[in-house]
Amino acid sequence: MIRASAYTFKILRFDRKKPEDRARFQTYRVRVIPGLTILGVLNRIRDEIDGTLSFRSSCRSAVCGSCAMVINGRIDLACRTQAASFGTDTIILEPLPNMEIIKDLVVDMTPFWTMYEKVRPWLDRPGPGPEKEMRQSPEDRALIDQFVNCILCACCYGACPVISRDPQYLGPAALAKLERFILDSRDERPVSALDEVNNEHGVWGCDTVLKCIEACPKSVRPTDAIIDLRKRLFVEKAKKLLGIGR
Repeated sequence: MIRASAYTFKILRFDRKKPEDRARFQTYRVRVIPGLTILGVLNRIRDEIDGTLSFRSSCRSAVCGSCAMVINGRIDLACRTQAASFGTDTIILEPLPNMEIIKDLVVDMTPFWTMYEKVRPWLDRPGPGPEKEMRQSPEDRALIDQFVNCILCACCYGACPVISRDPQYLGPAALAKLERFILDSRDERPVSALDEVNNEHGVWGCDTVLKCIEACPKSVRPTDAIIDLRKRLFVEKAKKLLGIGR
């Protein structure tokens, strides 16, 4: 027999269309069975208790990344986090940091997508395309696997301390995606593309405190990409100083 236990969920409520109503925590009591996820709880609250509660979700399988939020002080995906995994019957839910709240747990991700677009996250091939396809060896594919795993959930963006003080910082997800395409054997973007991130709003803005690695639900490790991009910039500078490749 499956036993359910009563849990207390404190959810941050705010509606930017009603700025006169200050942000507040609203408490809900929900009976939780083993295996029930935070997303499952939110669906129950919305469907059975309070239809005004707002949050994002889609795949329920940790693939789309839309249900990212702060769960008891830790950034994670609600669909893959079980309510009974915290060892406490009180769970606090808050929206992702570093972005403006639209309503409740829904944030405005426009800054995230703006920075993402700046790195041109697509295959850059200035010449004519192939007649059929661009083949890639298993070895070349393995080089980008780590960064292909990014689901653009913005967990790293929310966790990044640099963005909280520098809204112009590209952010870990965008820089990891840039690394993904630079490493791609099919990409032909010029080396000069690195010049656009060779500044304090790009690879040199990172504090390397690894908060993005801690928050990432897919083990992308964006800091690895940032460090590698820094190394590439050093190599290119050394080549110029030595007159190599001219």
